[in-house]
Amino acid sequence: MEKYSNLRDISINYRKQGFSYGFISKKTGVSKSTLSNWLQRILYAPNKEMIKRIGIARMKSGAYKHNQMIVSMEKMRIIARSELGKLSKRDLWLLGIGLYLGEGSKSHESVRIINSDPRIVKLSILWFKRICGLKTENFSPVVHIYPDNDLEKTIRYWSKLTGIPKRQFQKTQIDRRTNKSVRKRNKLPYGTINLQVRSRGKKEFGVALHRRIMGWLESSIERVMRV
Repeated sequence: MEKYSNLRDISINYRKQGFSYGFISKKTGVSKSTLSNWLQRILYAPNKEMIKRIGIARMKSGAYKHNQMIVSMEKMRIIARSELGKLSKRDLWLLGIGLYLGEGSKSHESVRIINSDPRIVKLSILWFKRICGLKTENFSPVVHIYPDNDLEKTIRYWSKLTGIPKRQFQKTQIDRRTNKSVRKRNKLPYGTINLQVRSRGKKEFGVALHRRIMGWLESSIERVMRV
């Protein structure tokens, strides 16, 4: 187990060994909804222990349906890639505008994107760097976690994923509200990251950048509505 750096890798390894979502969830503490997101592309061949627990007919039926779903999804992905074709820098620009429209800060004239999906976070950084001209030093992330998250492991995870040194991370916010649903526990094993942007002495990366992004958003919406 030590050779796996995070819960996602551990879960993937269990799934490849033929274990069910329920078994993996109990072993790792990760919710089934998160496991579904992580493991949906992995073909499922139940091992002897799972077949013994649930029954061969039921298990084989479930595995067959799951594998059929994966085959169908992969077929659609191939078609989608073909339809989409090669993307240009302008495509990245517009994709980032859409991303910021949904996940970015529109108030207080501060530039930041908040998300828990590692793909969205990496795409955000790519957009900020290639389109907005930011550098790694311009990011001051704030991680939002719950009491059941491992603080050290969480910071290490986001630092490795983003390429942002741990020294640039600000004080972690821990949600200690007692009225939170129990179902929320372990749903976000690495919490949420707030990608805050700092100008570092360059005016074009401060309020000016936020106003520029807002201009992109407003102009994009106006033009689309005319189509």
